[in-house]
Amino acid sequence: MILTLRVQGARHWVKSTRCLASSAAPEKSPSSPPQLEVNGSTYATDGWTNVTPKILSYLGANKHLQTDHPLSIIRQRIVNYFYGAYRNQRGNPLFSVYDKLNPVVTVQQNFDNLLIPADHVSRQKSDCYYINQQQLLRAHTTAHQVELISGGLDNFLVVGEVYRRDEIDSTHYPVFHQADAVRLVTKDKLFERNPGLELFEETWSGSLADPKLILPSSKFMDQTKQPCHTLEAVKLMEHEMKHVLVGLTKDLFGPRIKYRWVDTYFPFTQPSWELEIYFKDNWLEVLGCGIMRHEILQRSGVHQSMGYAFGVGLERLAMVLFDIPDIRLFWSNDSGFLSQFSEKDLHNLPKYKPISHYPQCTNDLSFWLPEDIEVDAGFSPNDFYDLVRSVAGDMVEQINLVDKFKHPKTGKSSVCFRIVYRHMERTLTQAEVNEIHKQIASASVDSFNVQIR
Repeated sequence: MILTLRVQGARHWVKSTRCLASSAAPEKSPSSPPQLEVNGSTYATDGWTNVTPKILSYLGANKHLQTDHPLSIIRQRIVNYFYGAYRNQRGNPLFSVYDKLNPVVTVQQNFDNLLIPADHVSRQKSDCYYINQQQLLRAHTTAHQVELISGGLDNFLVVGEVYRRDEIDSTHYPVFHQADAVRLVTKDKLFERNPGLELFEETWSGSLADPKLILPSSKFMDQTKQPCHTLEAVKLMEHEMKHVLVGLTKDLFGPRIKYRWVDTYFPFTQPSWELEIYFKDNWLEVLGCGIMRHEILQRSGVHQSMGYAFGVGLERLAMVLFDIPDIRLFWSNDSGFLSQFSEKDLHNLPKYKPISHYPQCTNDLSFWLPEDIEVDAGFSPNDFYDLVRSVAGDMVEQINLVDKFKHPKTGKSSVCFRIVYRHMERTLTQAEVNEIHKQIASASVDSFNVQIR
């Protein structure tokens, strides 16, 4: 049984396998501004623009760099581990760290450079926050991989916030944080003790396919190795990668932690694995990793190396290690929360103590969709979740689609969402919740042309 703690992290290392009947987000209204200012730069908007002012307000928060913040503590633990695991002959850390990179990236950086096919679900407007058709808020820190490799780096960590349109509950938030790492080695480094072995098969031509062409990837492609690599090179690289990542896991969770490797699929690594730990009587996914697709290295100007990469969610680790029950708490400025954590001793991780328990308020919202729209073909719940975030902010704890119905005579479809309201720092009155609920209903009518039931 897999633990159902679906905290954003490794599974968002662009391993989305769910099928969406429709990915279309509502088009911008005629009054939408023709330009957006993001991080001091101005961008043109178009029919793909779906980023909201609420989401843009998170830019620059840098919770992973905030002193004494639990996400900063986890970041430092990961960085310190890699500093210790890899050192050069002079004793200096091999890995460089990039934790302030601009979260605005291009479609090429976020998808094309990583060989993610054009029809992959992770490209959908219902999954990402687009500034325009060519630019978006990064959906994973892996988006910076090619630019850093092209700049001559072969051992690096990227840490920062990423943005994904998703459901609303205690383990999902539209902004979360990832650590992403890459390590490249040449034949001389990998086969230092066996100089007669080779990285690449003799039969491999070394030619690079059309860089504009991204072939559809298949989950059934050979997960033993890539055609270009020798089996000896893959096995040795796999051994090093797994040894290091198990070491990181034991450093975080203790030397006695039980773990297992699970074969999986990512578009940009082959073969690929997930690492799971046995935690509180269940298996919990911790990170995703794999041998980097050689096409990515070739596109980066690297032809005589191979490498591994991994990605891990900081919230995923922090919620488990600190016993933090709600992902919204990472964005709280309440001193009662923040004062519980300290960077003075990074290996002394206190368990979160609830500051107070405030009651929930639950309201349902039902509406008829326009005549030509069905919930499974044309209406994306993620669009509704974004609208709720824009109106109610973090006062919404959870949203569930509790009912969908198609009228047998009119053919019109209706949906019912159950919205659970709970403030993290004070008690909400029912009157206050009702007013917010009315605002959400009104905004739904304006944005989606629905009819409230």
